[in-house]
Amino acid sequence: MLSRLRKLNRRQAALLGAAAVLCAADAASALTGHLGLALTVLGVFGCGVVGGLLLLARRLTGLLAAERAAQREVRQVLDHTQRRLLGAVEEMLLTAGDRHRELIDTLAAQQKAAATGTDRLLRAQTGEVEALVQLFQGFAPRAPMPPSGGFALNPIDLLDLLQLIRTRRPKLVLELGSGTSTIWIAYALEKAGGRLVSLDHDPGYAEKTRAALAAHGLTEVAEVRDAPLRPVLLDGRSFPWYDTDALADLREVDLLLIDGPPEKTGPDARYPAMRVLEDKLADAATVVFDDAHRQEEQIALRKWVESIEGLTQEGEAPGRHAVLSYRRMVRQLATQ
Repeated sequence: MLSRLRKLNRRQAALLGAAAVLCAADAASALTGHLGLALTVLGVFGCGVVGGLLLLARRLTGLLAAERAAQREVRQVLDHTQRRLLGAVEEMLLTAGDRHRELIDTLAAQQKAAATGTDRLLRAQTGEVEALVQLFQGFAPRAPMPPSGGFALNPIDLLDLLQLIRTRRPKLVLELGSGTSTIWIAYALEKAGGRLVSLDHDPGYAEKTRAALAAHGLTEVAEVRDAPLRPVLLDGRSFPWYDTDALADLREVDLLLIDGPPEKTGPDARYPAMRVLEDKLADAATVVFDDAHRQEEQIALRKWVESIEGLTQEGEAPGRHAVLSYRRMVRQLATQ
């Protein structure tokens, strides 16, 4: 830029010189009245100046063209930058709008799910309360009843279990896992006639259930046996399950309640039950399988039905248990 300014200064000086020459020529013409003399002066002093003027004109034209090109380039850069900025802002606004809509949709879905979950919970609680009222309408306990739910059977499951006892009138009930259900089953068997044997792997819990049976005056109907967990080998795999010595004297079990061992004792904790106890069942027996909604129990249930002949599931039961029917298949030997 400084070099360009210096060149412009030199060209301006030449222009001033040319103007001075023209003025001198004009003055000479005025003094002498001879045009020829003016042209002579102009020719002598102006030839170099005219050439400079032409060169300066060309340089100025080039500079102006370069300046216009630079201006066009700057405008192009500015236009491109502006378009990019506008595009980025537009994209940001669109993204923000999409994110806002997504957030609104997520919140709406969560609110709907929460409302649905709350509605289901209220219906479930109502059902449990109704079942509990019916349980106490059917029996007059002689001592405070232990709580239901949690690890124990829920009122809905208990109500269906006691209905099975009323209608099918089993003579021998085997329960895997003692507790609240033991007391209710004993009351039902006291009315319907029958006997209950309950197994428990936890000595402390077994003693607690025995004390509850004694408090309710049900020791003639039900007993709790200690059955610590022992390894049971099935399908090439070892399972911790109840000590089978506690079952040695049992035959013709009409109703089997599978409510143990607890899930925490190991994976597939309840799978051995039907495999071990099939020979202990009566020819026509009922099996009640608690917590059948859990994945491990569902797998065990499917394997039992597929592998044990005569075992079928009785449709969908209320609550979280499943009811199965067992019919021993008697094979007739061909006569010779």
